[in-house]
Amino acid sequence: MTETTRAESAAAPNTAFVTAETDAAMRALGRRLAAQLHAGDLLILSGPLGAGKTTLTQGIGEGLGARGPITSPTFVIARVHPSLTGGPALVHADAYRLGGVDELDDLDLDTGLDESVTAVEWGEGIAERLTDDRLEITISRRPDDTRGVTLTGVGSRWAHVALDAE
Repeated sequence: MTETTRAESAAAPNTAFVTAETDAAMRALGRRLAAQLHAGDLLILSGPLGAGKTTLTQGIGEGLGARGPITSPTFVIARVHPSLTGGPALVHADAYRLGGVDELDDLDLDTGLDESVTAVEWGEGIAERLTDDRLEITISRRPDDTRGVTLTGVGSRWAHVALDAE
């Protein structure tokens, strides 16, 4: 079961908090988010090892109809999953092993950004420069093994999108 709470503060009108109790709930959240995504969207996923960044991305890939399997891109840095349904491809990247912005530039993620949905794990502090509009997703693993997910829309693309993912 997933519980969502919308932030009411004027400072963060495009922020939502979600609780995902299981891996299946994380994938379901990803599928619901995918319904709101389109080509050109950048997702920056942050959280500790094992938090569920790849699990969430698997759900996004399912929702987008992306060719899989979607696995962690840690050792290959980036994978492109073409759409099987005529929608945008999913570019799944991992910035964990990158030394900084210059190495991210070497991946040329910005060249295909307009045609794909791009999810960058460990991208906080590095991938923001790809576009002014992005969805920042922060995942924390709680002691009871549930995940707290904070969705923050940044930029005009996300200013009026309901991020409650329900």
